[in-house]
Amino acid sequence: METAKKVKIEPSWAKHLEAEFEKPYFKQLTEAVRKAYYSGVCYPPGRLIFNAFELCPFDDVRVVILGQDPYHEPGQAMGLSFSVPEGVCLPPSLQNIYKEIASDLGISVNPSGDLTRWAKQGVLLLNATLTVAAHQANSHQHLGWSSFTDAAIQRLSEEKEGLVFMLWGGFARSKKSFIDTSKHLILESVHPSPLSANRGGWFGQHQFSRCNAYLTAHGVLPIDWK
Repeated sequence: METAKKVKIEPSWAKHLEAEFEKPYFKQLTEAVRKAYYSGVCYPPGRLIFNAFELCPFDDVRVVILGQDPYHEPGQAMGLSFSVPEGVCLPPSLQNIYKEIASDLGISVNPSGDLTRWAKQGVLLLNATLTVAAHQANSHQHLGWSSFTDAAIQRLSEEKEGLVFMLWGGFARSKKSFIDTSKHLILESVHPSPLSANRGGWFGQHQFSRCNAYLTAHGVLPIDWK
């Protein structure tokens, strides 16, 4: 259990994922990530790599929003999919997410791009790949992160009931095979990036109201998307 002791991840997640920490791929992954951060600029800051898990403990998860990899420009990545720190300009995908929330729920959305407020309500904002090299999208996709985050999705599917998985775009939708649809709701659409959303299939899908209706029907508090 030597590797497990070195992984600084929220305790409930450490318990559910401890078997992963001792697998060969994870040992190779941690070494590759360590080398990448030592030899060049990578995002998010090291202390925020597991931020999604830190802010949303396993037992608190109600919703999973899956992204592909962190933002790769300075000051943006904070370890939460689609989220940027307070004061940073909203990326186009997040702008479209906010537009759809406003239209779907008839509310004005907090203009901050920091989605910590969602994470603390039980929204796991999980990127499939947790690190990236500066200015190089998907540059760490080959390191092995997907094996780890796929395991997280599988544990949630197997050990919990009544979750909502929001899968946006082809990459996220490819993770459907890890989710038991007899126990959970999958809401899928095109990706909210302008390239996809403006072609149709993002706006008007009412995903956020459908999510809350499902949670409420299962006796779970809805998410305050504001």
